[in-house]
Amino acid sequence: MIVTMQSDASEAEADNVIALLRTNGYDLHLIRDAGPVAIGINGRPIGSDLPSVICDMPGVAHIHSGGRPYKLAARGVRPLGTTVQVGEVQFGGPLPAMIAGPCAVESREQTLRTADIVREAGGVMLRGGAFKPRSSPYSFQGMGEEGLQILAEARERTGLPFVTEVMEPEQVELVAAYADMLQIGSRNMMNVPLLRRAAATHKPIMLKRGFASTIEEWLLSAEYILAEGNDRVVLCERGIRSFDTATRFTLDLNAVPLIKQLTHLPIIVDPSHGTGLRELVAPMSLAAVAAGAHGLVLEVHDNPDEALCDGPQSITGETLAEIISRSTAISSLLSPTASLLAL
Repeated sequence: MIVTMQSDASEAEADNVIALLRTNGYDLHLIRDAGPVAIGINGRPIGSDLPSVICDMPGVAHIHSGGRPYKLAARGVRPLGTTVQVGEVQFGGPLPAMIAGPCAVESREQTLRTADIVREAGGVMLRGGAFKPRSSPYSFQGMGEEGLQILAEARERTGLPFVTEVMEPEQVELVAAYADMLQIGSRNMMNVPLLRRAAATHKPIMLKRGFASTIEEWLLSAEYILAEGNDRVVLCERGIRSFDTATRFTLDLNAVPLIKQLTHLPIIVDPSHGTGLRELVAPMSLAAVAAGAHGLVLEVHDNPDEALCDGPQSITGETLAEIISRSTAISSLLSPTASLLAL
């Protein structure tokens, strides 16, 4: 059972509900950073009279008793959705948030040039890998802390906050000291110790879907983060493995409207990894926005053909600017305000 407080409920009203539940011997999980306070209850079976008692308490909006295994992530907990704020960037707001940058931080010069390109094209957030999980141990693995320092310099130079991947629980504090948002990559989606350690920072987290994971498994991974008290989670669809090798992965755009039905968490799409081909990145970006994605994460390089990582799927600044311009137009056409004007 989940108790959702009203958006204007006071801290004291929430504390009163929490105190009642704990007095009755229930274990609780709380989320309260990115929306109305929600209180997850587990432990002993819920008494038949308890829901009505709680519903009558000041500040309580509703009680949700969904049957899905993910409780705090379920749409019914926050029917109006959760908005995750990263600096001035908003995920789940009226406009899609555009994240872009290189797959990997290769050098100071390359990263700063690319950051300038992203800002000039209209991007609102920078991405870049300092630690890189690669399929081959002989591939470029990233620059580590030096890469984080370069990303921090790029943020200072451009004003763009940045997201970067953390691969191991032992890296979390180091990466969190630099990054504005932590990325949990596809390979680590169900790394529970990493999820818990990252959640404890209370930094915003981008949770990428595992390339062999179901929607439910993905949402249960998000539930681990929420259960630790961090509701600043942005889901990222980045393609799943299929039998077809024509593209790197199969970008599952079914996931976008489905996720918006199942959970209150915002969802963005990574068409770079989802296709693996720069020629497909622009059309799939527009398709993702048309499907309702709250943003995109795109791989951009100042010289894609010489990139040390993921060059074939990296786009230029010109392509990025075109994607952002067209995505904004599509989003405006699909907004509720635009629909009313059309009538």
